[in-house]
Amino acid sequence: MTEKIRVLLVDDHALFRGGVKALLQRYPEFEVVDETGDGLEGIKRARSLKPDVVLLDLHMPGISGLEALKAIKEEIPGTRVLMLTVSEDAQDLMEALRAGASGYLVKNIEMDALLDAVRRAARGDSVVSPQMTAKLVQGVREQPRLSQIVIERDRFSRRERDILNCLAQGESNKEIARDLGLAESTVKIHVQNVFKKLSMSSRVQVALYAAENGFGQRSRDT
Repeated sequence: MTEKIRVLLVDDHALFRGGVKALLQRYPEFEVVDETGDGLEGIKRARSLKPDVVLLDLHMPGISGLEALKAIKEEIPGTRVLMLTVSEDAQDLMEALRAGASGYLVKNIEMDALLDAVRRAARGDSVVSPQMTAKLVQGVREQPRLSQIVIERDRFSRRERDILNCLAQGESNKEIARDLGLAESTVKIHVQNVFKKLSMSSRVQVALYAAENGFGQRSRDT
């Protein structure tokens, strides 16, 4: 029997929290281990229960979702945290991802998409909706550079630079394969090579890195 995905809900809106709980409980693959409307209590329960995934609201009274996220990732790094919020602000998105969130979901998400996001997060994938990925890239480009590091493009092969251009746009392996005229298996190998060079394991981290360092802004290398 497949192990259940253990989920902790942290959201100060009781009605919304109850709806998400009811949705998850309809599927035997999920187990809602607990719920709370308080960020500090969420940290305590995550510490004691060690859930697979925490669905965490961003803006809550008292301890904010961002503060709770940082504490959870510091104390229980193996727990995946998905931000579930009404905010579509690029700055909120970037702060959450830099603090270690495995994903950023807006509360108008479709039910099936939410279920899939929890499954993917439990597997270790990063989950950001396409429209929020676009805002992530835009937000990075509009803000001042966070460092003065000059990236040596020669660090990457021509094809890896193509891949980084695509990742900066939030493209999936299938979309990259289509755009570059490659087999999806070949794209997967190139993506893994990029991850290794950057010592990163998340597509969102790589997309953020790529956007911060100028990939995706210009026509691709030929």
